[in-house]
Amino acid sequence: MLIYVAGLTAFLLTLLAGVPYLEFLKKKLYGQYIREDCPASHAKKSGTPTTGGLIIVIPAIIASIVTLVMNRIFNVDCTIILTTFLLFMLLGFNDDYEKIAKKQNKGLSAGGKLFLQTLIAIIPALYMTFHGNTSVSIFGLTKINIGYFYPIWAVVVIIGASNAVNLTDGLDGLASGTMFFALIACTFISFGLGRNDIAIICMAAAGSCAGFLYYNYNPAKMFMGDTGSMALGGLLGTLGILGKFELWLLIIGVIFIAETLSVIIQVISFKTTGKRVFKMSPIHHHFELSGWSEKKVVHTFWVMGLVFAVLSTILFKIING
Repeated sequence: MLIYVAGLTAFLLTLLAGVPYLEFLKKKLYGQYIREDCPASHAKKSGTPTTGGLIIVIPAIIASIVTLVMNRIFNVDCTIILTTFLLFMLLGFNDDYEKIAKKQNKGLSAGGKLFLQTLIAIIPALYMTFHGNTSVSIFGLTKINIGYFYPIWAVVVIIGASNAVNLTDGLDGLASGTMFFALIACTFISFGLGRNDIAIICMAAAGSCAGFLYYNYNPAKMFMGDTGSMALGGLLGTLGILGKFELWLLIIGVIFIAETLSVIIQVISFKTTGKRVFKMSPIHHHFELSGWSEKKVVHTFWVMGLVFAVLSTILFKIING
């Protein structure tokens, strides 16, 4: 029952925090700068308040802590997850602030960002390694102990998830909606594994994503920015690592993986052949340039996110009884 309390609390806190925070952003003119190569329809979004991820992450952390303490299951694992979540938020906020200060859509350098992401991801990676949790669960069917390679595996999973969600955040409501479904799936899987502590954090983050949709649904009043997308992706990867369900993220996060692959394919194709596979990447922009409305793209991706979230929970139930 307290799992749902965490979600509802985070949902309400995000809704309530959004009102004063949106006014603050408007007064300070902390607006988003749109990429010049984006579809023309995105030009009108320039100046929309950004860094909205703050009212996703902070309410989710507060709701998690309160619920975990009430349930008397606040432990070191939870501290590691929430600390990593917070640090990714701060990194994303720094990136957003750089863009605002420079008045362009370029924040931290790619190398600098990757370095800082690695430093953050090392925290849960080393924590698991030092505690001897160096095995990878193969969908609950068997486990493979990868020993000293585990820190590398964990860092790749966490950074990969952080960047994948970051790439997905390009349309109103896209990242917040797909993350909601992904986190609900993580909640059920965590609960099924007997990790009620992790399930509470998953549900709290899902509640915040749902609350943020009020401000982020088309036409968006506020963007989450890297503050939110980088943090949510980092959280997703960290949940998978500490919850020992990282391979389930391959199904849960199909949308995020597809977005990432579209960018990789586009870059490789253009550099090797001089031709583009997609009209624009990430792939959500390809559909826009193919004539789909922004809402149609977002709703389609939501449906796909829901389908794979449900599929992952059904498969988990079948395998794990």
